[in-house]
Amino acid sequence: MSKITPDMTISQVLSAYPQTAKVLMGLGIHCLGCPSATSESVQQAALKHGQDPDDFLSRLNEAAQ
Repeated sequence: MSKITPDMTISQVLSAYPQTAKVLMGLGIHCLGCPSATSESVQQAALKHGQDPDDFLSRLNEAAQ
């Protein structure tokens, strides 16, 4: 069962699963504390940074284990 969902914001993910920061940084999302992190969903972030949303979500959930 997925812990992280596509509609969660980046800041929600980081707050609940700080270990995902390495995954986010590795996928090109470097501004983890900027204002967009509080409003941008996981799916939006994936698309904005040229990532496949399903793969992106899968990597985050792996890191959240």
